[in-house]
Amino acid sequence: MLLAAAALLLAGCVTAPPVAPPAPPPAAAAAPSSLPARYEPIAWTALPGWSADRVADAWPAFRAGCGPLVDNLATRPVWQAPCAAAATIDGRDAAAVRGFFEVQFNPYRVLAADGTDTGTITGYYEPKLVGSRVKTARFGVPLYAAPDDLLTIDLAALHPDLKDRRLRGRLDGKRVVPYWSRADIERGAAPVGDKALVFVADPVEAFFLQIQGSGRVELPDGSVMRVGYADQNGHPFRSIGRVLIDRGELTLAQASMQGIKAWGVRNPDQLPALLDENPSYVFFREVAASAPGTLEAAIDGPIGTLGVPLLRERTMAVDVRSIPLGAPVYLATTLPLSSQPLERLVLAQDTGGAIRGAVRGDFFWGFGDEAGRQAGRMKQDGRLFLLWPKGAPLP
Repeated sequence: MLLAAAALLLAGCVTAPPVAPPAPPPAAAAAPSSLPARYEPIAWTALPGWSADRVADAWPAFRAGCGPLVDNLATRPVWQAPCAAAATIDGRDAAAVRGFFEVQFNPYRVLAADGTDTGTITGYYEPKLVGSRVKTARFGVPLYAAPDDLLTIDLAALHPDLKDRRLRGRLDGKRVVPYWSRADIERGAAPVGDKALVFVADPVEAFFLQIQGSGRVELPDGSVMRVGYADQNGHPFRSIGRVLIDRGELTLAQASMQGIKAWGVRNPDQLPALLDENPSYVFFREVAASAPGTLEAAIDGPIGTLGVPLLRERTMAVDVRSIPLGAPVYLATTLPLSSQPLERLVLAQDTGGAIRGAVRGDFFWGFGDEAGRQAGRMKQDGRLFLLWPKGAPLP
């Protein structure tokens, strides 16, 4: 069994939306040789568990996603008709919602280029920490905003084949060099000293918050500050759980978030060096609360890459080279450490640094400790089925 190490620590599921969500890729036909995925048309009856799923539970996520999809000139031709039709549907009518999807969409089995239809499904969640906007004796671990000297280079501007590829760096004279690593930032080499948004107590919890990409911080007055991904230093993620396993200090079953925290308590002098084994570093931004009474406020999740809040247990991070951002996807997998089916409609509204591959997903479990337990234990085999608007060219 892979326990909590699997999804969170070994795979490094950084599911982090950018500050300004990028335009979703336009739906357009592509040469077969360039497709990272294949799409096989199937009947609705071939979707495992479709008739039993509470499809209407995903309706708020679909309706929230229509806004950015229709507002974007590149995606508007694909989504304008189904989103206009959705405005006429009563989301409380389960039969009407199911009928909407069956009328407006066609289902497709997602296959890797080699024909494989099974891949890995992991999980993530929104953690809660306690902290302070000012540094105190208790709260001394900073969460930084993006530094002013961090450069982001969009490689698509240099060559179309490099779309969705970006480099981070900084200027050293007239040269662009890699940005500072985690170890450099922690020892004060990077100019981030005045960029602290908030301070928390536990460096391991701050570390895992960077892996999740968003979270909530309860402040001393009882108010809650929401933080979300702003940027990243450009260095690759390295699992500290894997480091401890390779050293023989933890077994695979022990390398959970809880196991690593316990290791840190036993080895406080070695903890900073362990965290520095992962050179990747995530910067945050404060996220304003959604306006009361809005659909976004009712969903009450962190903001995903599409720019809308993520709905617990009904949204997922995907590889947008294979699954278009914002699309409905039917997920067929199993519950963590179980053979019990987890089959349901979700919305592909997020992305992640470790989410790569045609049949690859990161299931959003929601907020809090129980969601964290489920997410940390999840590394299951699964299949994905793309629901694509009728009449639109396949992605």
